[in-house]
Amino acid sequence: MTAITIDMVRKRAEADARTYGYYLNPDPEFLQSLLEGLKRNEERYGYPSCPCRLASGKFDYDRDILCPCDYRDPDVQEFGACYCALYVRKDIYEGKTELLPVPERRPLEKQAKAYGTAASKAEAKAKVERALTAKAEAKPKLWYCKQCGYVVFRDEPPYVCPICKAKREMFAEIKTQIDFSG
Repeated sequence: MTAITIDMVRKRAEADARTYGYYLNPDPEFLQSLLEGLKRNEERYGYPSCPCRLASGKFDYDRDILCPCDYRDPDVQEFGACYCALYVRKDIYEGKTELLPVPERRPLEKQAKAYGTAASKAEAKAKVERALTAKAEAKPKLWYCKQCGYVVFRDEPPYVCPICKAKREMFAEIKTQIDFSG
């Protein structure tokens, strides 16, 4: 396996930013810390989880926070930056608009799963139980984008299709006779 370098992480983020019309954070020190966080998470978990969120270390729980996370596009559109401010709009990159904090969009039950792996068992159990009483735990389903045909297996459809950028409303569930939950 090839060792992950900061240069590799930076190039991947730059390519993704260019593809979707975003910019990387203009503060060189802050940007470097985010890239180092991505590198560390990829080395730790085997996938580049968001550097500003606690990952569980379980890919199925963390799919929504693989960088770029599912919440990036709606965050950049609404607030000018993603939650960790790795990706920003042009006006923020150029200093024309102030970078303000972005509220967390990740659902509480998904956060509880991540915190449950890092906290004590008692704390984890309490957090997970609170999250589950607020909303019944979702089971992974097959979803497809009605615009481009992209298919994904997860609890909920993504906020934005990673292929054609269609909104979440363009996803429909594929009903199957196979039980994927076991």
